[in-house]
Amino acid sequence: MEEKETEGLDESLKGYKEKIPLVSRAFLTWEKDMVFTGRMPGCLVDYDPTRKEGCVPTDTLLVSIAGCLAIDVVTFLRKMKVEITSFEIEISGQRNPTPPQYFKSVEMIIHIAGKEITPRKLDRAISLSQEKYCSVSHTLRKDTPVKVSYIIEGNEQVK
Repeated sequence: MEEKETEGLDESLKGYKEKIPLVSRAFLTWEKDMVFTGRMPGCLVDYDPTRKEGCVPTDTLLVSIAGCLAIDVVTFLRKMKVEITSFEIEISGQRNPTPPQYFKSVEMIIHIAGKEITPRKLDRAISLSQEKYCSVSHTLRKDTPVKVSYIIEGNEQVK
């Protein structure tokens, strides 16, 4: 039974992400003081190191890591016939104390609820994202560990 849960997933992912453009473009415009606006297709992001009129770039990097993983995981789980009713990721990053203040580690906790969700399916979806598909994680420093755990709401399975 457990093998059948993820059977055929690899085959169904052929072509996944092949239509993603190989070149990404965006614009960053200085607005005032230290406030900048990033513009990319479908999105505006305001940056402000004081966090009064926008976020800081490292915060959007954390959200981008979680967003990339989330898109992959939800896609893979749907292909495994999982019905998701809620999905949220808590994300935190531990920074190097001195410049460059890169992320020394990143930790994510997925909170998920729905039907047909099993630890085996989630483990497989997370593994595929981290090992092969999440381009944001693969853009990080190679010595930055990204730990992902989850809580399956409803049946309170934790990993």
